[in-house]
Amino acid sequence: MNKEEKINEEKKVENKENTKTENKEEKKVKSEVKKVKDLAFAKGTSLRISAKYSSEVCKVIKGKSPEKAIKRLNEALSKKRAIPMQRRETPHQKGRGISGGKYPLNVCKALIDLIKQASNNANFNGIENPIIAIAKADKASTPFRRGGRRAKRTHIYIEIRDKNKLVEKKWKKENSSK
Repeated sequence: MNKEEKINEEKKVENKENTKTENKEEKKVKSEVKKVKDLAFAKGTSLRISAKYSSEVCKVIKGKSPEKAIKRLNEALSKKRAIPMQRRETPHQKGRGISGGKYPLNVCKALIDLIKQASNNANFNGIENPIIAIAKADKASTPFRRGGRRAKRTHIYIEIRDKNKLVEKKWKKENSSK
């Protein structure tokens, strides 16, 4: 019995050592594999920009890649291409082929910074074909200034997702409803 007990104990020790080495190898493999997240976002809170203009600019950049959106906002900054604002009672742009538009410079500057942050987050998360899925502007609380005047503040939220995954989700929804 002593010999059998010794043999069993040796086998148990060998099994423990094997499982320890296997666990170490599994941990190495898990650390090498990077988890790909499906979204990246950036928030701008209490920005000193107009909520009305921000909502119109967000409509323009939604559905575009971050590079195209930044390019479009730079065109508005250089006053080459106006941001359309049909519902804001804005005057027509002469010779521009647009019914009504403006050049909201402060909004464009703030949104370019936020889009850059969100695209950097998307690169870090491993999103291959980034596209701006959500771009929304909300009114923030308005603090008082001197003389009883109220200041304007806006919250902006930009969400970037993978274009291919968005198309797959839409396709699945359409086919499941039929």
